[in-house]
Amino acid sequence: MSEIKETQLTKKDFVSDQAVRWCPGCGDYAILAQAQKQMPTFGRKKEDIVFVSGIGCSSRFPYYMNTYGFHSIHGRAPALATGVKIANPDLSVWVVTGDGDGLSIGGNHFMHALRRNMDLNILMFNNRIYGLTKGQYSPTSEVGKVTKATPYGSIDIPLNPPSLALGAQATFVARTIDRWQKHLAEMMEKSYNHDGGSFVEIYQNCNIFNDGAFEEYTGSEKFDNVIDLKHGEPMLFAKDTKGIKLDGSTAMVVEMEKHSIDDILIHDETNLDLAHIIANWTSNPDLPEPIGVIYCIDKPTYNQDMVDQINFAKEKKGEGSVQDLLNAGDTWTVS
Repeated sequence: MSEIKETQLTKKDFVSDQAVRWCPGCGDYAILAQAQKQMPTFGRKKEDIVFVSGIGCSSRFPYYMNTYGFHSIHGRAPALATGVKIANPDLSVWVVTGDGDGLSIGGNHFMHALRRNMDLNILMFNNRIYGLTKGQYSPTSEVGKVTKATPYGSIDIPLNPPSLALGAQATFVARTIDRWQKHLAEMMEKSYNHDGGSFVEIYQNCNIFNDGAFEEYTGSEKFDNVIDLKHGEPMLFAKDTKGIKLDGSTAMVVEMEKHSIDDILIHDETNLDLAHIIANWTSNPDLPEPIGVIYCIDKPTYNQDMVDQINFAKEKKGEGSVQDLLNAGDTWTVS
């Protein structure tokens, strides 16, 4: 890690000279602004940070960050990012993807990057629609979603990104919202500080093809509809007038005027069973939408295990060379 000692970088240092080409009002602007604002707080040189993206509106991100970057191919950003991290483990590598790019054609790469616990920071912009290709339903679109591709409504059951990440054995799973700027910044910081693969789902508004998809979580009644999870604290929301209680393994909302704080579920981000329960109440009309860190544990990373294994092999067999490897088998001379 290269630390900056003489000059502290600012947001301006992370703004590239490229014109930002998103539709006016797109939620991507808010995410970009927070990324540019947060990167200097990590104390890293710009050259130590890499953004890798796939295909989609969100995947323009590397152009707008004044860091190293790679605009890769559809769904393959985690694979490219894995190569970058393995080639130079000291880099801070960020994957920017969308619900279509990351969960449809890229679902396999997404799953295995998390399973291996590669030390990557995956930001998934979820607007529940294909924006770049003009409004087809995506893997996270709700049942009945009317689009150009589903004129009578989608019959697909939507994927639940946090549940998928947990099922893939991710060690850090969180959710935030584009318009919750302070919370978004906090999740980026927690993602960066996690030693291992981190996944942050960001609810992002597409004001052209799916405007208002998350209005209930960003409008005037948002505090009644969202619960901000905090490790070790009781699950309270609606300005602490409501809480979450478990009935067996089923979460239910209770009024605090009728219950003691001792009845309320305490969030434990290290509890995998609880994380699955929380992830599965996503979009449940009877429960508030969970944001914050859903799950976080420490576990050996693939990239560090690989470095350790290479060092072990060198100690056992020596440095070796490519030429020696080529000559290790049968060889012949062509005259």
